[in-house]
Amino acid sequence: MKLYIYKTENEVAVGLSKYIKDNFLKNEVVNIALSGGNTPKLLYQVISNSYKDENWNKVHFFWVDERCVPKTDDDSNYKLAKNYLFDSIKINKNNINEIDGTNNPKKEALSYSNQLMNKINMNNNFPSFDLIILGLGDDGHTASIFPNQMKTLDTNNCCEVALHPISNQKRITLTKNTINNAKNIVFHVTGKNKSSVVDKLINKLGKYKNYPAHYIKPNNGNLSWFLDFSAASKINKI
Repeated sequence: MKLYIYKTENEVAVGLSKYIKDNFLKNEVVNIALSGGNTPKLLYQVISNSYKDENWNKVHFFWVDERCVPKTDDDSNYKLAKNYLFDSIKINKNNINEIDGTNNPKKEALSYSNQLMNKINMNNNFPSFDLIILGLGDDGHTASIFPNQMKTLDTNNCCEVALHPISNQKRITLTKNTINNAKNIVFHVTGKNKSSVVDKLINKLGKYKNYPAHYIKPNNGNLSWFLDFSAASKINKI
């Protein structure tokens, strides 16, 4: 496990965008799964400003999870990426593999699983992403694997339907086995409200086993954390 700690969330975005550029844009074909929520917004903006002229046509983008809403909805993870990344870089639209949030959730989980298996090289019966970027909730959830739905960790499916514990919004999410099969996994985490869960996960403190993020452990890949000072402020030992 590698920790990359920066002073501000903007510096995290700069560091992570450089990490992506230096380590993945040299490959012939790259499969990257993007995280949801608002944290990636700065990352998208930095890439759009600093690396928009790179050859993005070798990159195939997927999603870690998606809300079951139309892609024009403000809750859509696809919409955020489109507005702040895809509209600014030159990329073949066929390289953007969004989850259909308007489809029947169970059918879409199966459909997206089949899409992953058809488009990404398989290893150990799961697709093997080059890079998966994950967020982290202050309740320890990652992707859309929530603490009250730990059974999602044990499934042998590539994708599952999840239910947000507060809003009851349905989501499609990659599963633990799919995520852990990636060659590289990055946790992109910023903000003081994440500091306690970051400390418990990294230093294995308290009830860290109750956090879904604890079970993200690459089978044969690399795990990195990109943090700002606020998110890393309670880490007292490494």
